[in-house]
Formats: sequence, C-alpha cells, structure tokens
Amino acid sequence: MMVRPFSRVFGLGDKADSESEEIYHPDEVMQLPVNKIEPNRYQPRSIFNDEKINELAQTIHTHGMIQPIIVRKLEGETDNYELIAGERRWRAVQTLEWENVSAIIREMSETETASVALIENLQREELTVIEEATAYNQLLELHSLTQEALAQRLGKNQSTIANKLRLLKLPEQVQQSILNKEITERHARALIKINDPEKQVKVLQEILDHDLNVKQTEERIMKLQNPDEIEKKKKRNKLKGFNKDVRIAMNTIRQSLTMVSDTGVDVESDEKELDDYYQITIKIPKNK
Repeated sequence: MMVRPFSRVFGLGDKADSESEEIYHPDEVMQLPVNKIEPNRYQPRSIFNDEKINELAQTIHTHGMIQPIIVRKLEGETDNYELIAGERRWRAVQTLEWENVSAIIREMSETETASVALIENLQREELTVIEEATAYNQLLELHSLTQEALAQRLGKNQSTIANKLRLLKLPEQVQQSILNKEITERHARALIKINDPEKQVKVLQEILDHDLNVKQTEERIMKLQNPDEIEKKKKRNKLKGFNKDVRIAMNTIRQSLTMVSDTGVDVESDEKELDDYYQITIKIPKNK
C-alpha cells in the first residue's frame, strides 16, 4: 500500500521521526495482538458483508495472511494501535479467533491516517454512494479544500463530487435506504428535486411499497410538484386517439377560448371524455 504518495497529494509532507524509523522500520512486518487494534474512526465503509468476510477468513486460514494490515500507534497509548488500512482482513482474523495478526506500523498523524483510510476506500468500487459522499465530505473538512481542489487531487470531475455531496442533504431515512441498496443513486437524485424532507420520505415509502423504477419515481415526483401540468399532458394524450376532424374541432374550440380570454373575459372551461362523445363545458361571467 502506498502511504507517502497520498501524503504528498494532500500536502502533508513526510513527518516520519528518524528515531521512530529505527524502532518501527517502515516495511517490517510485526505480529501484534488482535485485541489491541482499534478500527479506524474515519473508515467510510459502514456496511461489511458478513458472507464476504467469512470467505476472506477461509482464504486466510488456508493460505495465511498474504498482505499485512497497516496500523499506527495511538497517541498516549503504550500498546494500543489504530487501523490505517486492512479492516476486512482484521475482521476476518477476528472470526478465526487468532491472537496475533501480521501488521506494519507506520508513524502517521491523525490527519494523515484519516486521509489514507478515506482515499484507500475511495479507490475501491464496493462503497455505496453515501459512503463515497461521506468520504469526500470528510476530506474537504480535513484539508479545508474546495470541491474543485479536491476533484483535482483525486483526478475526478468536480461535478461528480458535487453530485455525490448533494445526496448527504437527503433525510437520514433516505440515506439509509441507499446504504441498504433498497433504492439506487438515480432514485435518490430524483428525490433531491423535492424540497420538503417529509415529502421525500413519503415518496421513498411509495418507491419501496410499489417497487417503482426510476422513470416511475420521476413521474410521481412531477405529479406531486406539478399536478396541473400532468392533467394537461393527459388531455393532450387523449387527443392522440381522436380522428383528424375531431382534433381540428377541439383545437379550434380551444383557440377560440384563448382569444376570448385575451380580451379580458374570465372564461372557464372543462373537458370530459364520455363513452360516445366529448363534452366541453364553458362558463362566461355575465358581469364582464
């Protein structure tokens, strides 16, 4: 795992202590007690697949620990460590009930530790979009960067990072559904268009209850936000089934009503499709 290049990218420099380098050689593999290692508090991954952890444990049991985990010594602690990288391997070893685990100790600050943990996970594809967005947000705060500056450092488009970060504005219930893979990122993007958090949660429930796809979700949101426009669209669609003469007649009536309205007369109209005919009711106030 390349730690120092991450540090250079984020301007953290090489803060390794020469004395420490003598005690902890950078690439020396040591055996550390599993119960003395704590998970990284900046780990963006919040969901670990137990089945995959068990599969990894079986591989480690059969072939041994091929790649050691990376840790740092906790400040003020004599024999406790914090994970920098390799949490899945550490969890797998725990299921095997091993007392010790192969590890490399690195001298790193808290900011360096957080950055490496976040970036290492961002390079993987297993993160959900919420975990990815949370990682971007933490990096922005850790290094006081703009979205554009972070995008340049990670080699990503600024719009990509901005779109992910918008998802963090969604209600907790919606974010949890994304984490649980109950809805997709495209579902979530559609929900962002709703300004009311309560309505966002309401539509989320409809998606889950009726297994709505993205297109159906977008139509439901449009109907929620623009009910009049949806009704007009339905009327236009109905006209597609008319024969040519009827369409001409209906359009002529509508144009006539528009001309009357343009003179200042408050005209009201209502269209109904019945079994054998189409009915248009027109109301014109007497006082105008």
